[in-house]
Amino acid sequence: MCHVPRLFKLLAVLASVVMAGCASSVARVDTWEGQLPATTKPAVLQAPGEIQVVSVNGRNMTNFLIEDLALDYGLLPGENEVVFRYKTIWAKSGVVRNGESKVHVIESGTQVARFKASPDAVYGFEFDKPASRQEAEAMMESFSAKIVAGNGTVLAVSEEWDGQSRLTDNRTPVPASGVESTGLPQEGGTLEKLKAIWADASDEDKKAFLRWAFE
Repeated sequence: MCHVPRLFKLLAVLASVVMAGCASSVARVDTWEGQLPATTKPAVLQAPGEIQVVSVNGRNMTNFLIEDLALDYGLLPGENEVVFRYKTIWAKSGVVRNGESKVHVIESGTQVARFKASPDAVYGFEFDKPASRQEAEAMMESFSAKIVAGNGTVLAVSEEWDGQSRLTDNRTPVPASGVESTGLPQEGGTLEKLKAIWADASDEDKKAFLRWAFE
């Protein structure tokens, strides 16, 4: 009896579980390393598609950027320094020649916003929204964005980033434990991630899965 189809079936399902676990972490990008103490309640900074966060407290966030996708960023309570850019895209009118971009990309210079985050609070960006490409281009000369709390209170107004951090609090990341917020190992390949998933599964889940995989 050939077990190859079953093996492929098993690997495909397990791989999809790993991918689903990784994808779920995209909903909130945590800006620290390692696991936080259970008593810590991070704040959340909601960034719309026009805002591309470059770094938070000196940690590079560009690896998490997905073009024009709104993302939530988990923040440690206390002082935070968020470096970002504003970018908007406008379709070109008229005929577009071969090889020519079909859109105008309007992008600000690098901005920085500094503010103190409260535990479990939710913050967002507020900025003028242009009605045309011409307005967007004019905005870039003096662009800035506000960081606002849920009640509309303005916590900070961004300014041009000079590349110099001004953090006064100790923002040293939590020592890495080797585990992401998804519970999957940061290091190692698919096999190690599959082992982590299997270790967390209940006995009933393991039996049901094996029955399904080899039926």
